[in-house]
Amino acid sequence: MITPVMPTYARADIEMVRGEGCYVFDSKGRKYLDFAAGIAVNAFGHGHPHLVEALKRQADLLWHTSNLYRVPGQEQVSERLRAATFADTMFFTNSGTEAVECAIKTCRRHHSAQGRPEKYGIITFANAFHGRTLGAISATDQKKLREGFEPLLEGFTVVPFNDLAAVEAAITPNIGGIMLEPVQGEGGITPATQEFMKGLRALCDKHELLLILDEIQCGVGRTGTLFAYEQYGITPDIMTIAKGIGGGFPVGACLATEYAASGMVVGTHGSTYGGNPLAMAVANAVLDLVLEPGLMDHVRQMGERLSQALEQMIPNHEGIFAPEPVRGLGLMRGIKCLVPSRDLVNHARSEGILAVAGGQDVLRLLPPLNIEQAHIDEAVERLSAAARSFPKS
Repeated sequence: MITPVMPTYARADIEMVRGEGCYVFDSKGRKYLDFAAGIAVNAFGHGHPHLVEALKRQADLLWHTSNLYRVPGQEQVSERLRAATFADTMFFTNSGTEAVECAIKTCRRHHSAQGRPEKYGIITFANAFHGRTLGAISATDQKKLREGFEPLLEGFTVVPFNDLAAVEAAITPNIGGIMLEPVQGEGGITPATQEFMKGLRALCDKHELLLILDEIQCGVGRTGTLFAYEQYGITPDIMTIAKGIGGGFPVGACLATEYAASGMVVGTHGSTYGGNPLAMAVANAVLDLVLEPGLMDHVRQMGERLSQALEQMIPNHEGIFAPEPVRGLGLMRGIKCLVPSRDLVNHARSEGILAVAGGQDVLRLLPPLNIEQAHIDEAVERLSAAARSFPKS
């Protein structure tokens, strides 16, 4: 049977029709506490008035003109991100995986422009997720992403995460960069260690490599600092962002130092829709909220409270949750499960809470950054109910 939409998703038979703050409502009137946030996309929940107003205001003025012309919104967003990060320059995209493609091209082009075209290779890590384009799936070892799409883009060397010795052993004259998520999301909410991140920075400096951080899921305040790299005391050469920077609107970016972007000159890259006026209006409004004094303190505080509440809940559900600490940073948290995490996520919807699976055995919680204590209490109550009613095999 031919379906009008390619059946590439195992979709739940639920139609979401409305969102309000931390909640969404389906076509049957059922209400869900949204602790998935569109997989870390809806950074300020649903229908935030500041974001809605920014989009409506821009929609009345201009939707699209093309990157053949100056786009004032791009200049505004880039100046604000430059002031708040390591970056000197950036390229705007429509998604995270496009930002990753730009990062790969930026790294290769940099070495070519520096007279080192042989340094096209990039070291990446087991269980990473960088998107679904051919370049992005080439940068991971996950069979479920790669199978059936070979031959893939050459030049990637995959090594174990948090294993500095394996990285050092993988550096050859053809390696030009190292790319990783500071906190692996799809890989099970696994943060890089302090020693690992500092060691990677040192290896990049020693061997003239570019350090590329994928902060598509863990960036824009998600971990309790504007970007996760700030918690490691290092800076990258290139960084990809998306998800939260649009608050629900499709937008991403590849940020870089001037040196790292030295090869990205006229004609080397482009995008029809990237950085369009609508996207930039929303991104500017998101920055208004995420740069508000006190928000990062709030994210860290709520993240700790969520973690503590979950750790108190876990022992009450033997056989469902593993007796180990809650993973993650800020409001990017994961619980290791003893049952298939996707099954538990699917079942949890019947108790009115949305979560996301991470790998085969981790339940991810990625709530809006502006949640309050009452939402944490409700989330734990609903997760407990889901654990109690989970079908026993």
